[in-house]
Amino acid sequence: MTIRELRNQGGRVLGRVAQGETVIVTRDGHPVAELRPLPGRPLPVAVLLERWRRLPPLDAHRLRADIDRVLDTSL
Repeated sequence: MTIRELRNQGGRVLGRVAQGETVIVTRDGHPVAELRPLPGRPLPVAVLLERWRRLPPLDAHRLRADIDRVLDTSL
């Protein structure tokens, strides 16, 4: 995106960035800036542990079967 496009469509561009898109800004065809979303705030340990406790149990045999179905095991 050119500097002119950024100036004329700044709100729309920031909306795209807020949705997760990274935008490279150019001047005379050369990249001069990168607009990207800020990283999210880390979750507190208590929230992470509560989410972990609510995860369904893992069936190792089903997981292996799923992986074998998707990956080429001959590699």
